Amino acid sequence: QVQLVESGGGLVQAGGSLRLSCAASGSIFRVNDMAWYRQAPGKQREFLAAVTSGGNTNYADLLKGRFTISRDKAKNTVYLQMNSLNPEDTAVYYCLANVQSRPWSSSKNDYWGQGTQVTVSS
Repeated sequence: QVQLVESGGGLVQAGGSLRLSCAASGSIFRVNDMAWYRQAPGKQREFLAAVTSGGNTNYADLLKGRFTISRDKAKNTVYLQMNSLNPEDTAVYYCLANVQSRPWSSSKNDYWGQGTQVTVSS
């Protein structure tokens, strides 16, 4: 019913920057919270940042102020600006959206993007 399409991943040198984007489409009445996670090989998926429909943000302490989450509500799109990247940031990055598909139903579901690879070289 809902698809999340990510872009912006790739290879970057240590100290560089990337901006990830994720656009939700499909059967959407309202997009509630949107968030970013990442998962490195051999590790569990970890939370990075989230933004509510009202614009409130929440960040994981591990980011140390280097990442910024934002969204364009009109485009159902969430962004993650990543600065001062280091090799430890190498992972597959996933976006998450909580979506209500129909105005006559309060049912909400979480949808995940396909993931985009971010590789930071030293």
